[in-house]
Amino acid sequence: MKKKNYKYIYGPVPSWRLGSSLGIDPLSQSEKVCTFDCTYCQIGKTKSLTDERRIFVPVSDLLDELKSLPPLELDYITFSGTGEPTLALNLGEMIKEVKKIRPEKVAVLTNSTMMSMEDVQKDLFYADFVAAKLDAATQSIFEDINKPMKHIRLEDIIQSIKTFRSCYIGKLALQVMFVEQNKTHAAEIARIVREINADEIQINTPLRPSRVKPLSQKELEKVKSYFKDINVISVYETEKKKVEPVSREETLKRRGKV
Repeated sequence: MKKKNYKYIYGPVPSWRLGSSLGIDPLSQSEKVCTFDCTYCQIGKTKSLTDERRIFVPVSDLLDELKSLPPLELDYITFSGTGEPTLALNLGEMIKEVKKIRPEKVAVLTNSTMMSMEDVQKDLFYADFVAAKLDAATQSIFEDINKPMKHIRLEDIIQSIKTFRSCYIGKLALQVMFVEQNKTHAAEIARIVREINADEIQINTPLRPSRVKPLSQKELEKVKSYFKDINVISVYETEKKKVEPVSREETLKRRGKV
């Protein structure tokens, strides 16, 4: 039997805290679509930054792919992909419709830049788990690492995460990517993290191919020491499970290997 070529579903997602997870790309573009051009992004550079929400993938097409999947044992279905998933104008509808045909919980990985928008918050409310990015404590470090669109301010992102946290009944995690530029600012980031009071803190460093080198395990252990008394775990401490992608080509593309 010929293996189906999936366009929007690609397999394991870049979040080592979601157990067995099936990744969905609500953007599915040949080039990255994002509000950031993060130095550590495994997909590569963002050639055209944008914060315009639009429909990239018809909901019906995504559902057709999901219905054609072979039997899978999953913990989550996770929206991430080739850029910032909340740029998909129909993200909320996608989540609602996926839940009608699949029993798994739904997660969304976001860079947090769009969370100040009321329609984005409403879309994220449908998810069971939201993992929001927060890599800096100051605007200068934020610009150095995440390279956002010029009008995006870190203080607005932090406030929008706090606002979302106050209304969201699902599980909220903060993902912090530590690299050379922000490793000495761990205490300041930890202070903001405590103010947000998320359910979980995920401390990362880029272990997949990117433009920057990862921190060593010893360096990340020092970083983690600033997050005492918080529900935190670092990427080096998590068991890496062997997973088989549903679409190998699409998975490799999202890992920067195509």
